Amino acid sequence: MPKTIVVALGGNAILQPGQRGTAAEQYENIAVTARQIARMVADGHRVVVTHGNGPQVGNILIQQEEGSAAVPPMPLDVCGAMSQGFIGYYLQQCLGRELVTLGLDVPVATIVTQVVVDVGDAAFQNPTKPVGPFYSEERARELVAAKGWRMKEDAGRGWRRVVPSPDPRGIVEAPVIRSVVASGAVVIASGGGGVPVAVGEGGHLLGVEAVIDKDLAAERLACEVGADVLIILTDVEKAAVNYRQPGETWLGELTLEQARAYQAQGHFQAGSMGPKVEAALRFVEGGGELAVITSLSRAMAALAGETGTRIRGAAAAGAAGWEAPVGEQGYRAARGR
Repeated sequence: MPKTIVVALGGNAILQPGQRGTAAEQYENIAVTARQIARMVADGHRVVVTHGNGPQVGNILIQQEEGSAAVPPMPLDVCGAMSQGFIGYYLQQCLGRELVTLGLDVPVATIVTQVVVDVGDAAFQNPTKPVGPFYSEERARELVAAKGWRMKEDAGRGWRRVVPSPDPRGIVEAPVIRSVVASGAVVIASGGGGVPVAVGEGGHLLGVEAVIDKDLAAERLACEVGADVLIILTDVEKAAVNYRQPGETWLGELTLEQARAYQAQGHFQAGSMGPKVEAALRFVEGGGELAVITSLSRAMAALAGETGTRIRGAAAAGAAGWEAPVGEQGYRAARGR
């Protein structure tokens, strides 16, 4: 039965470890990724793609710094939007080519996506996400004085800016994304966790200097477009308990309760599998049918139930229709709609 699937691409789908990040390297990696996604479309599924942007937005920030003497640098939210545009463009080209090869006339569209955050989120009091280039201590102090940035020393390699990583509250463009998906198109949205925005006076949206976790944003996107399945693609086939320790065990089918218990025991680290598992759990707790964590090369097998870490909630196939989640309701209320 055809499903609406949100596919969250990990960084290795766009840039492999050890690569410089040239345009040719990233294009070829995305071409490989596109073949997997095109197969989902060929099977009749409605697909929304989201992706990371860490290396790409980092490089854009370095370009901003290096060119700042000649051209005014852009703020972090604008750089995030830039990365959504160029990664989306590559995905559109590669997916379009693969779909034609499969004999499918399916349009592909990128939607630059804003994600609402709460400026009262505790993350704004404790910025932890490093972004951009490394600086000398002297330059770091200059930037603190001139721009009010938070800077932290990074293991002897230099000083880096750190920004908040708040929880995503709502997808601004969710109604547009649902409409485009319903038209039969593949949609690329919420790249890099989306562009963080806050609701200001009069309901106007304001860009925020922050980075939203891409997996948590993928969950919010999946809920707000009414997806049946959230598949999070990473560099391992399954999540594990006791990862790289004695008693390492790879996890297959899990109930929501089992997954929450493993999480409470500290098996999923914040810097790696933690956000992916949390996103999967939120999705099924919010009414999603199935959340899957697996590797890019095993995506189709995982959808078929042959591999991957698969978490199901109480809501299964045939559940009641979609309702606007809390995040979007809050956004609409703030906008006076």
